[in-house]
Amino acid sequence: MNDQVTHDRYGLGVVIGVEDEVAVVIDFGSRQERITTPFNKLYRL
Repeated sequence: MNDQVTHDRYGLGVVIGVEDEVAVVIDFGSRQERITTPFNKLYRL
């Protein structure tokens, strides 16, 4: 939670939710996205 991340498609964001290690919800500023595993294009900063 609250980790800063970057995604190849959506850019910089902040993790606002974790769903039992199956998915994370990320706030990218203009939108929120639910990213499911595997987190191929998602990198923790």
